[in-house]
Amino acid sequence: MSVAGTWHLSVSTPIGKIKAVVELRERRGVLTGVARGAGEEVPLRDVTLDDDRLTWKQAVTQPLRLNLAFDVTVDGDTLRGTSRAGRLPPSKVTGERRPERAHQA
Repeated sequence: MSVAGTWHLSVSTPIGKIKAVVELRERRGVLTGVARGAGEEVPLRDVTLDDDRLTWKQAVTQPLRLNLAFDVTVDGDTLRGTSRAGRLPPSKVTGERRPERAHQA
């Protein structure tokens, strides 16, 4: 199963829903990616796919400086799971993969 592509996420946090876009790439069996949201772009760390379970870590500075750990289950072009920030309770994460737009010449 490939999880490469552009994923539009919604994270339900205690301060409201946060929208983010995660771009995942796979090269020679290694997953890498970046997350965009709240006006910043951050690299993903420790991206791992085990069957349908996808996990990664990332840091954010907006609206607060936090280290996040995502743990989601992928089902085709949808995902759902949780994001944790340290000792805070987990936040619900949902997302869907959007088709890549063809670049126009």
